Amino acid sequence: MRIAGIVGWHDSGKTTLVVELVAELAARGYRVSTVKHAHHVFDVDTPGKDSWKHRESGATEVMVGSATRWALMHELRGDDEPSTRELVAKMSPVDLVLVEGFKHEDHEKIEVYRQGLKDPPNALRDPTIIALADDGTTTGLPDRVRRLDAGDPIAVADFIEQHWGLTRPGEDAGTA
Repeated sequence: MRIAGIVGWHDSGKTTLVVELVAELAARGYRVSTVKHAHHVFDVDTPGKDSWKHRESGATEVMVGSATRWALMHELRGDDEPSTRELVAKMSPVDLVLVEGFKHEDHEKIEVYRQGLKDPPNALRDPTIIALADDGTTTGLPDRVRRLDAGDPIAVADFIEQHWGLTRPGEDAGTA
């Protein structure tokens, strides 16, 4: 599966762009999934519910299924954090996986940046960042980094289609 990373400093607009990209790419007919990195302890379960009790009792994995969705929770129980590729390998096949975060992994990424952040863009030094989505005011970008308009998710989706070699469903590779 193709993996496109979306990275950036806290409050740079990563999640906003990911949500807009998922909507745009899905509207184009692509099957898109996402992986979100969390820097903190998080819980997708509700304390006191049966699945929470299963997990808290020591289960390594707990799957919850219904007529509308299923979810698999896996407790690391002291094991190393999995890589992006290990997580994506557990997912159903789709056209594209948008990965928010995991900035130190080796997949290619688009960085979201806005003026006023205390740190400079990572694109200045990270060769896995191939594009910078900003307001056009960032200076000193390396030639290898393509500038994109963070306020134009359609243009960012166009770049993703082109760079990651996506072909819209119903089109053959020669007409895309």
